[in-house]
Amino acid sequence: MIPKELFKKIRRLEIRTKGLVSNSFGGEYHSAFKGQGMEFAEVRPYQFGDPIKNIDWNVSARYGDTFVKIFEEEREQTVLLAVDISGSGDFGSSGKFKREIAAEICGIVAFSAIQNNDKVGLLLFSDQIELFVPPKKGRRHVLRLIRDLYAHDRSSTRTDLSLALVHILRVLKRRSVVLLVSDFMDDNYEAELRAVSRRHDCVGVHLLDPREVELPRVGLLELTDAETGESIFVDTSIDSVRSIFAKNARAKQSDVVATLLRTRVDRIAVHTHEDCVQPLMQFFRYRNKR
Repeated sequence: MIPKELFKKIRRLEIRTKGLVSNSFGGEYHSAFKGQGMEFAEVRPYQFGDPIKNIDWNVSARYGDTFVKIFEEEREQTVLLAVDISGSGDFGSSGKFKREIAAEICGIVAFSAIQNNDKVGLLLFSDQIELFVPPKKGRRHVLRLIRDLYAHDRSSTRTDLSLALVHILRVLKRRSVVLLVSDFMDDNYEAELRAVSRRHDCVGVHLLDPREVELPRVGLLELTDAETGESIFVDTSIDSVRSIFAKNARAKQSDVVATLLRTRVDRIAVHTHEDCVQPLMQFFRYRNKR
């Protein structure tokens, strides 16, 4: 039985997402994520301008005229939503947690996918594989995925991106679209990410919060690591303390950007204090132009 508040949250997300998909995202999604290739559809008489390489010589010889093969895009895709649900996802300084933003993004992509007759699956991970739901089609399936995104009770607060990436390589046999949603607060995952990127169309959704970069000037402040539980006290009234914190945080974010670039994984930066719709739309349009 779904709790009443959770049901309302899922219903609101469905209504908002379906409206977005109907008005704008559906077509943009279709263009951004191409099909698996081209498949033969039919033959028709040759017309001026048709490529010579498409002539079907066997049919042409049989009927005494020139016929060409017509190909159509093999449209059906498999989309895997791979979502980091470690402890750092429970952070958000502007009204929404990263995990809530992740659910919204996945909802938009999932409803766009089923509108285009694609399959959608879900992988939730921390430093364990928390949940894997094989790809399927249909509204009820997508609603189940969204419920899991909001309600799954994780077993661990830590992160292991390499473990999740190895699991993706194991469960996805055909080339698929992999949406990797995380704040990427981990190390030593580049080799596995490169392997996934070579086999699949991998997109990294980088979740960010402004308070992870800039500390407010509020005097003595206790900072707790959401993944390890370790706490330290820092004096935010000291300019050098805030400056060092910001420098280290920006360096970490730059490392993530560089890693995604080296592994040829497209990056969508989504901030918790902003609507996630605009970055997604910009990414789809960038893909279409490219």
